[in-house]
Amino acid sequence: MDKHPWLTIIGLGEDGPDGLTSASLAALKEAEIVMGPARHLALLPEMTAQRVDWPVPFAEGIEQLLGFRGRRTVVLASGDPFWFGAGSVLARHVEAGEWRALPGPSCFSLAAARLGWPLEQTVCLGLHAAPLSRLRPHLARGGRLIVTLRDGTAPAQLAAYLTGEGFGDSRLHVMQSLAGPGEAVSVHLASALTEAEDFAHPLCVAIEVQGMGASMGRASGLSDDWFDHDGQITKRPVRALTISALAPQPGEHLWDIGGGSGSIGIEWLLSDPSTRATVIEANAERAARIRSNAARLGVDRLDLVTGQAPAALEGLAPPDAVFIGGGLSEEMLERVIALASGARLVVNAVTLESDALVTLAHARLGGELTRITLSEAAPLGAKRGWKTAYPITQLSVTL
Repeated sequence: MDKHPWLTIIGLGEDGPDGLTSASLAALKEAEIVMGPARHLALLPEMTAQRVDWPVPFAEGIEQLLGFRGRRTVVLASGDPFWFGAGSVLARHVEAGEWRALPGPSCFSLAAARLGWPLEQTVCLGLHAAPLSRLRPHLARGGRLIVTLRDGTAPAQLAAYLTGEGFGDSRLHVMQSLAGPGEAVSVHLASALTEAEDFAHPLCVAIEVQGMGASMGRASGLSDDWFDHDGQITKRPVRALTISALAPQPGEHLWDIGGGSGSIGIEWLLSDPSTRATVIEANAERAARIRSNAARLGVDRLDLVTGQAPAALEGLAPPDAVFIGGGLSEEMLERVIALASGARLVVNAVTLESDALVTLAHARLGGELTRITLSEAAPLGAKRGWKTAYPITQLSVTL
């Protein structure tokens, strides 16, 4: 009886078998089938195992792989398969006892080692299959990032994106085929890097961020200027208080009902890369604006439902937190209570009618009821005075 599961996922570097551990070499020697991208298979010496090219797109190879169940099978992946790699996708399709992984050094580790950067202080992002806007929350002068890119044309596109965001002074370390015989490292100024530069895949780029572009910051309550809106937006001070009351935690799911500009859902997603948010917005024009805001600010994973709550809530994945920022009604409140048992609920009420609803809900459900009154300095004739916004009554309660 085999002492190992039928499937072994091996992280392979550009140095091929020379960089593999004894355990990985033994798995390859014992394998009946070795499956992986043609580039990886070409790094291996002659062997008795059947070689199978992983098809493109990647998803088409899953069913083929599962057809090998019961035979000693190796899947080759780049570096560390569980750091922006194929490992997590494969693991979702097999039971825990069916597979093992033997990772190699990731390109992030190799890049940091070349540059002497502390990896724990460096942002690492997989952009080989993701938009460059994922960078936006991390762009701040003095920051360091290492990113994977899809092909040799992508460094020029990265440079153009950085320049367009005001960070053209950033230094880009373009690293090709790290640890392999074709390794090459070159340094470029983002504003000077053009498509004429010729780079070979695989590659990653280490970024030293410099320039006069705006930084988004890390505290909740981004400036309203970051969001395209038609006036329907939870303003920055109230948004900061609302996000604080919602208290996002890693892996949690938010329902943002009445999205407006999407600012609450977007800031929820910015709090942690593992969070999820579903924004419900009845107005199609605002829904399109929400999608655009989310993509531009690097949280394209936001889910958008164009429809009227509470009907649009049916069938959604259950939330850990719910925000109602507009359109509150007794019917909506009761449906949320029924659908979101155990979730944290935050409601911002502005009208007398919604204020009455949250006051009654507080008497029934408990929690915290807070009156938020804000004033801003504004011209008053030749001088200045305080202009007071409509007061907001905020209910915060665990259902």
